[in-house]
Amino acid sequence: MRASTNKCGSHAPHMAAEWKNGNCSAWAARDPSGVLSPYKFNRRAVRSSDVSLKITHCGVCYADVIWTQNKFNDSQYPLVPGHEISGVVTEVGSDVKGFKVGDHVGVGTYVNSCRDCENCNSYLEQYCPQRVGTFNRVDTDGTVTKGGYSTHIVVHERYCFKIPDGYPLAKAAPLLCAGITVYTPMVRHNMNQEPGKSLGVIGLGGLGHMAVKFGKAFGLKVTVFSTSESKRDEAINLLGADNFVISSDTQQMESLKNSLHFIVDTASGDHPFDPYLSLLKVGGVMAMVCFPPSGIKVHPASLNIGARTLSGSGVGGTKDIQEMVSFCAANKIYPEIEIIKIDYINEALARLVNRDVKYRFVIDIENSFK
Repeated sequence: MRASTNKCGSHAPHMAAEWKNGNCSAWAARDPSGVLSPYKFNRRAVRSSDVSLKITHCGVCYADVIWTQNKFNDSQYPLVPGHEISGVVTEVGSDVKGFKVGDHVGVGTYVNSCRDCENCNSYLEQYCPQRVGTFNRVDTDGTVTKGGYSTHIVVHERYCFKIPDGYPLAKAAPLLCAGITVYTPMVRHNMNQEPGKSLGVIGLGGLGHMAVKFGKAFGLKVTVFSTSESKRDEAINLLGADNFVISSDTQQMESLKNSLHFIVDTASGDHPFDPYLSLLKVGGVMAMVCFPPSGIKVHPASLNIGARTLSGSGVGGTKDIQEMVSFCAANKIYPEIEIIKIDYINEALARLVNRDVKYRFVIDIENSFK
């Protein structure tokens, strides 16, 4: 990272010093190259309603690529990514009632909200206009949040979640983004109350494989749609899908018209929507948790003729997150992960971009900073 240090110009000595001091060790990106390297900074002291946790694991999400590489032109460097965090409570504030030292806990994609608006009062904090993301966002005290590629984090207890005893912390981490992102719309559209009905899952990455697992746990008949034949065996034999379809095969797609009650769309790249909507039965719902770069184009007939719904969703509120984590523990639902050390993160992010991961990288933070 010497090149990026030089880019700081006259501030280089000050910045270099900042990277070596602080109560929290981390890895950070310094510029839009997105390359991460060791960094130190100060976490705030524990306030009366705060929980401090030693981070043991952090999942690797595509959001980490987006902001380390400044793809939305709003990155603030040095940037410490990571918003799928699991760990152990080391300190609690004087007013904290729900957590104690030693508890296994998780932190997800946001660490603050106004706690007083209609959305917060309905446990839909993810839609609060003042929601503060876990990294690269300005918190209420004016500091820029830094994420889970670090040794500890301090958060208000509202945004901290209990991980039941016995649930592996490494596997808990991806639940805090990938898991809740698909769980929320599935429950909102009552997929958990319709055993025997049919679900289509588009894409089989970090989010898609969790949608398959939830679908099977809910008693649904699950069909996976993918562009890659190589994923067929794992979709059926590892994840338990009932059917696997190559989405570019028009004959296979045609044979499934009007056959599905639900679809969860996790495909991150540009893709057509009309062919999938045609697979829904009358009144069927397609829940979208993806952000296709070129947007959405849908013919009105795909919705109107068949009374179909195309629905959006973003992560989940605090009540849903805790419910989802507890559901996973009770039903032994575990993400498929590949554990890495922090010094492999640049290679891992490159592999994530190339879709070379099954199905979620998780950083072993606890053993990376020894």
